[in-house]
Amino acid sequence: MILRLVWRNLWRNRRRTLITMASVSFAVLLAIVSKSLQSGTWNYFVSSIVGYYTGYVQLHKQGYWDEQVLDNSFVLGDSLREALSKDVASTYTPRIESYMLAAGDELTRGCLAVGVDPERETKLTRLREKLVSGSYFNDDGLIVSEGLAERLHLAAGDTIVLLGQGYRQTNAAGKYPVAGIARFGSPQLNEGIVFMQLNQAQELFDAAGRVTSVVFMLEDRHGLDAFTDSLAGYRTKGYEVLTWKEMMPQLVDQMTLDVGGFYIQIGILYLVVAFGIFGTVIMMTMERRFEFGMLTAVGMRKSLIARMLMGETLLIAILGTICGMLLSYPVVYYMTTHPIRFTGEMARAYESFGFEPVLPSELVWSNFLGQGAVVLVIALVIGLYPLVSLTRLNTTEALKR
Repeated sequence: MILRLVWRNLWRNRRRTLITMASVSFAVLLAIVSKSLQSGTWNYFVSSIVGYYTGYVQLHKQGYWDEQVLDNSFVLGDSLREALSKDVASTYTPRIESYMLAAGDELTRGCLAVGVDPERETKLTRLREKLVSGSYFNDDGLIVSEGLAERLHLAAGDTIVLLGQGYRQTNAAGKYPVAGIARFGSPQLNEGIVFMQLNQAQELFDAAGRVTSVVFMLEDRHGLDAFTDSLAGYRTKGYEVLTWKEMMPQLVDQMTLDVGGFYIQIGILYLVVAFGIFGTVIMMTMERRFEFGMLTAVGMRKSLIARMLMGETLLIAILGTICGMLLSYPVVYYMTTHPIRFTGEMARAYESFGFEPVLPSELVWSNFLGQGAVVLVIALVIGLYPLVSLTRLNTTEALKR
């Protein structure tokens, strides 16, 4: 009987019910769109940043990240390659890295010399697409970052000299042609990095068959923990497995700060929404004072009326939340497939760092369920007001028009 009364009461005054549901739905819509934009933007930034160079996960010899020297390299033999190919279902590329002195005809500058597998590397970091002149690894030619090439006055076809220390303190020196010039969005990379073929770098460093890292790229960053767990067995074999969060703690701190700011903003939104819903509930309660007085006058217990009011509040909150989630889905879907594009100075600022000037959204159900649940709880808490008002109801006063 209570359920029947609840349903009839809701639609006995359609205007009041629809206004309350609209308040809840609008709150859910705003919360979900805001959260989807925030998570989508960070997802885009993280995938772009790790795609520059670091990848999502790296495998090193134990202790390499604390002391990044060639003596902490390891042999990437056929057995390890087969094990990695069997254990992981993602793109990976081996690298050998060392800091060296690079020289042109007259000037010198420090740089990071990186030996890579050309085909694997371009699948992971799209190195081939970053070329602004020259070609992608021809014979003994190297790929030089644009900033370093400008400082050393180098162009495609010129010669670059590399001088440094090899494996186990051997001398490492070589003279190579510049095959191509590449532009990187990261200023740090663009100012001082040189790519060479893996076997070429191993010969330069006198480190045959050795690498300093194996870098992995994931299709979906949300699967990072599961992927890292799949590599956990390598930690017992003398290797370390580091995620991008461990390699770039500054970026994690920035994300944490941004997320904290987002929750302050969304908290203000929730507060505004709560007052909006509360105002609607107060209006609904005041309009029904005579009804409550009449019901108590004819002998209906207040506990039964309270159950009826709680059922109405619960049903309105649930219906409003579901409507808000349904309305937000096409909005978020459209913003995911057609991200907001920046123009003018903002677009140029994004492009200078190698980012596409867009503000993407992210379509994941956790955003819908999480924000919908928060607004639902707010609506239910506010729905307690009619119950409190009912306990203070004076039947005689309520029957006065």
